Amino acid sequence: MTGRWRLIARRNIWHVVLVPLCLVWIYPFVWMISAAFKTPREMLLGGLSLLPDDATLDNFKRAWTTAKFGTYTANTITYSIAVVILVLLVASTAGYALARPGLPGKKVMVGVLIATMFIPHGYTIIPTFLLVNGIGLGNGLLGAALAQAGPALVVPVLLFMGFFSGIPKELEEAARMDGAGYLRTYWKVMLPLAKPVVGTVALMNFIGAWNAFFIPLVFTLGNPELRTLGVGMYGFYGQDTTDWTGLAAAACIGVLPIVVVFLFLQRTFVEGIAGAVKS
Repeated sequence: MTGRWRLIARRNIWHVVLVPLCLVWIYPFVWMISAAFKTPREMLLGGLSLLPDDATLDNFKRAWTTAKFGTYTANTITYSIAVVILVLLVASTAGYALARPGLPGKKVMVGVLIATMFIPHGYTIIPTFLLVNGIGLGNGLLGAALAQAGPALVVPVLLFMGFFSGIPKELEEAARMDGAGYLRTYWKVMLPLAKPVVGTVALMNFIGAWNAFFIPLVFTLGNPELRTLGVGMYGFYGQDTTDWTGLAAAACIGVLPIVVVFLFLQRTFVEGIAGAVKS
């Protein structure tokens, strides 16, 4: 009984320490939601109060219409889905190839992949822009998606490689005996088994693309109508003033889809990470 009470006391101590930290961590998000329903005057003079005295939806209307967040949301959905498709296609095939034990130069390729993780995007944006512009995809969402998907491939490739390495070779051998070639074995046998990793990679890159700012900014400078939500936030910053309540409403619009997607795919995300690490 004594040991049980010690365990309960230890848990309560951790709760006493962690609960205030959690409240401090979530307070800025709660304040953002609260500010989205306040008038500009109340937001500036209301202090740290979370409950608006006179709730209004004008901030959301202004963000959706005047700031063109309806168009930016559609652009962001298109851009994020394109990035996810590109990353899944390249990372899964590359991970499958690197998972084969007899691949020449495997260690060198994996080493180069890992080394590229430490190169800041700002150092590669100029050659990336020149390359994408050279193939005729500059000032467009597809070109921006290609630029976003390239640096995002390292972790997905390693996840797929780790997962495929743990699959028994007998499955591939059985598929080969049934007449399946390399691509058919990958598409019909290996990829369906990697659904947890597919979900994890899709979620990671969807969130990354949805919140991206630098690459969409560079690749939509010549076509402002194709801006994404991250770039569109700057529309609330004026030369002399900033529309803080409109910015808060726009942030709520941008965050809500990510929260919904993560809540639906969080189990798949955890299973994919656990499966790849275990393999």
